[in-house]
Amino acid sequence: AALNPWDVMLCVSGTAIACENALVVAIICYSPALRTPMFVLVGSLATADLLAGLGLILNFVFQYVIRSETVSLLTVGFLVASFAASVSSLLAITVDRYLSLYNALTYYSERTVLCIHTMLAGAWGVSLCLGLLPVLGWNCLQDRTSCSVVRPLTKSNVTLLSASFFLIFLIMLHLYIEICKIVCRHAHQIALQQHFLTAPHYVTTKKGVSTLAIILGTFGASWLPFAIYCVVGDPDYPSVYTYATLLPATYNSMINPIIYAYRNQEIQRSMWVLFCGCFQAKVSFRSRSPSDV
Repeated sequence: AALNPWDVMLCVSGTAIACENALVVAIICYSPALRTPMFVLVGSLATADLLAGLGLILNFVFQYVIRSETVSLLTVGFLVASFAASVSSLLAITVDRYLSLYNALTYYSERTVLCIHTMLAGAWGVSLCLGLLPVLGWNCLQDRTSCSVVRPLTKSNVTLLSASFFLIFLIMLHLYIEICKIVCRHAHQIALQQHFLTAPHYVTTKKGVSTLAIILGTFGASWLPFAIYCVVGDPDYPSVYTYATLLPATYNSMINPIIYAYRNQEIQRSMWVLFCGCFQAKVSFRSRSPSDV
């Protein structure tokens, strides 16, 4: 079959995603110091995005090299599970940031570690189940009329996935609003103690709120168009609409390592050690707390 330019772009996107996130996974696995709950969550996100990138590459290969409905089902299920794990990991990171501010005094405890591992186990378990649904029979291979805009997923399947995304997005929106309230309240308390809000505190507060808005805005701009189109779209519509909304969704996995990993100075220091074999002492790094945004 002739190459579809959209499929090529998805494959290129998957390659970039896989390379970026493979580096993050390697850094976290390589550095024993990166074992805090925050980096466990970042590692989970990077692993999910790495698998999603590999899934996009495999989908391209199997679509043009090994044309098989069974392989197509496996690939789609793999992609659904990977992207679901990525979105779920983002939710877990949001919950962790909220807890690190709301329960700052008890955050560094065994209970927090247990909570993080429980959240991740639940997120990956649910994601795996969602990925297995089309493989176990919830597909439209036998009934073409039930197909959605994402073949071979059924309309009811993509509706479930979209509803799950909307729920996660609303939870993240609520938590980020609460985080903004906590940050502003802390700034106000500092202002009362010092009788005025100093310029550095004002700049830090404004920067923190702006960063939260960028994080949530990037996530929503990437996934909302595709989630909405999955609900309102019809399989008879031109496939270009599906590609045009799916491609930006993959960009979220490309942006995640930049937002959650490469900006962190502990990971930057580990990159120096990994690639240079030595760390220049004259370069100072400030260890960020889990609540840093």
